[in-house]
Amino acid sequence: MGPLVPFIISNEFNLIIALIAGIGFGFVLEQAGFSSTKKLVGLFYGYDFTVLKVFFTAGVTAMIGVLLLGHWGLLDLSLIYINPTFLWSALLGGAIMGVGFIIGGFCPGTGICAAAIGKLDGMAFVFGSGLGVLAFAEGYPMLKNIYLSEAWGGVLMNDMLGMSKITFAFLLTGVAFVAFYLTGLIENRVNGVKSEVNKNKRVIYASAIGFALVVLAVIAFFPDSNSRMEARINSVLPQKDFTSVSVPADKLASEIVNNYYRINIIDV
Repeated sequence: MGPLVPFIISNEFNLIIALIAGIGFGFVLEQAGFSSTKKLVGLFYGYDFTVLKVFFTAGVTAMIGVLLLGHWGLLDLSLIYINPTFLWSALLGGAIMGVGFIIGGFCPGTGICAAAIGKLDGMAFVFGSGLGVLAFAEGYPMLKNIYLSEAWGGVLMNDMLGMSKITFAFLLTGVAFVAFYLTGLIENRVNGVKSEVNKNKRVIYASAIGFALVVLAVIAFFPDSNSRMEARINSVLPQKDFTSVSVPADKLASEIVNNYYRINIIDV
């Protein structure tokens, strides 16, 4: 649970929350129709873009949430693990998964969702996924050079594009709005609906994007926690006498471990 552990939520209770969140995630997937191959493959045939909309929404929401927590000082963005990029294996793996998605009608997560509610095609897909994982593990020595080729490390899209995180967030949010609108037009055309994107959907899309842009504007233009703390320190510094400061050993140890104040210890 990110910044809430272990200060607010214990490590043990965190596992319980993770279980509940996992059950809730599976429930939402099933209710969104992601246990249905017809809805999932609609993305490739143009008659249903629910998959794109759900994952785009999840990505933008998570992105804004992470930036907001970082802005408030509740999450150290520098400590977030970034999966290293291996270009050729990513492209090859993405192509294999895409073909499997079209043929099988599921991705790994939605396959498990379908299997959990007793669908035989979902169970078959999960079984096939297991065979694929086993085949890759056994054949790894032969595939190692391909798998590790073109290693880029933990790169981020905003760094690749040469822009800040908040600028990229604005860009991706705008792309999401355009994608939602255009896919709505494509759905209507493929399904033979003559009207444009439903008025209620336009209102929902505009409201959601507007709220996201407001949050991003707050992050972009209001000072973050570090800036506010530095301002408070600078306002107090001229009034303080630092000729002698006494710190208990246990408190000093805690500050060193948590690295909150970035203390430099000089032993003279």
